[in-house]
Amino acid sequence: MDKIWLKSYPAGMPAEINPEEYPSLGALLADACTQYADRPAFSNLGKTISYGELRAMSLAFGAWLQKEAGLVKGDRIALMMPNILQYPIALFGALEAGLIVVNTNPLYTRRELEHQLKDSGAKALVVYEQAASLVQECLPVTDISVVIVTGIGDLLGFPKAALCNFLLKSIRREVPPYVIPNSYSFMQVLEQGKWVDLDAPHVAPSDIAFLQYTGGTTGVSKGAVLTHRNMVANTLQAALWGGQFIVDKTKQQRILGALPLYHIFALTAVAFVWLKRGGHTLLITNPRDIKALVTELKTFRCTIYYGVNTLFNTLLHTPDFESVDFSELVTSTAGGMALQAAVALRWKNVTGTTLSQGWGLTETSPVVTMCPVNSDFNNSIGLPIPSTDISVRDDLGTEVAIGELGELCVKGPQVMQGYWNRPDETQKAMLDGVWFRTGDIGRIDPAGFLYIEDRKKDMILVSGFNVYPNEVEGIIAHHPGVQEVAAIAEPDEHSGEVVAVFVVRKDPSLTAEQIIEYARKELTGYKVPKHVYFRNELPKTNVGKILRRELRNQLPKSH
Repeated sequence: MDKIWLKSYPAGMPAEINPEEYPSLGALLADACTQYADRPAFSNLGKTISYGELRAMSLAFGAWLQKEAGLVKGDRIALMMPNILQYPIALFGALEAGLIVVNTNPLYTRRELEHQLKDSGAKALVVYEQAASLVQECLPVTDISVVIVTGIGDLLGFPKAALCNFLLKSIRREVPPYVIPNSYSFMQVLEQGKWVDLDAPHVAPSDIAFLQYTGGTTGVSKGAVLTHRNMVANTLQAALWGGQFIVDKTKQQRILGALPLYHIFALTAVAFVWLKRGGHTLLITNPRDIKALVTELKTFRCTIYYGVNTLFNTLLHTPDFESVDFSELVTSTAGGMALQAAVALRWKNVTGTTLSQGWGLTETSPVVTMCPVNSDFNNSIGLPIPSTDISVRDDLGTEVAIGELGELCVKGPQVMQGYWNRPDETQKAMLDGVWFRTGDIGRIDPAGFLYIEDRKKDMILVSGFNVYPNEVEGIIAHHPGVQEVAAIAEPDEHSGEVVAVFVVRKDPSLTAEQIIEYARKELTGYKVPKHVYFRNELPKTNVGKILRRELRNQLPKSH
């Protein structure tokens, strides 16, 4: 397909970027920290670190991993933390040491964590105290030999650090007891690391930077292999596109970092795009505490908001949000899930600025398309960003005409190398070896704008997080009172979609509450069914495949 979208590009927007501008993410970090050394880089819980401090602590962390932990280039290290200052330090330090980062959801259950640690072959793990007891349970079946434990308040300085950690551990009792022999504290690592030098390994653009895990139709999460070139390219693409609105290039932008850094959207948009642009990011440790978040926004006065539709909707329904000073707010971007028109409209009415959206996937680092900055909402997911090709294909892999529906396929320097140790899954995902098959059904209009009409048939998108029915079904099917189960997406005004399950009972006394409680023991919170519907039988095809589409038609109109 010709790049018809280029005619709709904002004035001055180039069609291509140079993905070789930086050989690695470490080189990008070094450049940013040198250029903006005295600027504030990240703030969290009242503490701010500068770009210079970020660089120094990252080098110390990376040096310790090499010299004290004995890790070498290509070893995998898992990071299991919420948004705290320790996250970017560990992230950048590991990349500087040539390690492969495995971002890990701190809300994982034991089953989910064990799978990711075993599948990735991680040798080291950085974990916050609240999840350390879970790590303790998983260690015997993994290759983890180095565990670094951190308290949320570790970097807040005396006496706030001690008070914060004491409050969480002894007053709120949010830290379950744990014993991990020979583990290290984060502060111990930084202290020891600052006395040794990092031996910077040669990191090539083709070297792996991340194993970013995503759901799979088989019910088993897969690691998308993202190289330094993939991530550098997407950083440059998104930074170029997002820079349209910056009139004064010398003014530092302030970014809302409420999305978790372990999620690919925040990883690229917050950790790297605004690192390159010298932004100051406010890391929000617990975005669910919406009152505390609004209080932070009143003092920090962000100029850039990133979030999912759920977050923006929640903020708009928080009474005190309208009293936030939006006079310096420049733009807001939604991703991770579809932006609802009602939310976009109300956002503009409340803040006076446009809420636009983009589209991407874990496998594409993640950004593929973005709407022109500050353009009015029109249901489009935007235009392909520079150096990105889009092709709309039918079931046979043949390109369809403009305006016709088909599967959106992507080609560009941000597309992953494949799935970690899963060549069969990689082959299924790639068309002709170069086009990534997104599974999303959409169309492109004559101006080059893309629209998604339907997503992967079975995937459930809860507040921007992928949930695959087979995983949920596989867990619930083990309940002794369940004969059959099917999981589908049910629309929800708060999270976009939630998990709903249709169940055929084996035990007539089985209740919805029992099923939900059973699932909660094995699944992360957003994967747990919100609604349970009982049926005498499930609709099936002639060959016995459950018809999920028919079940979607059986959902109640409202609750």
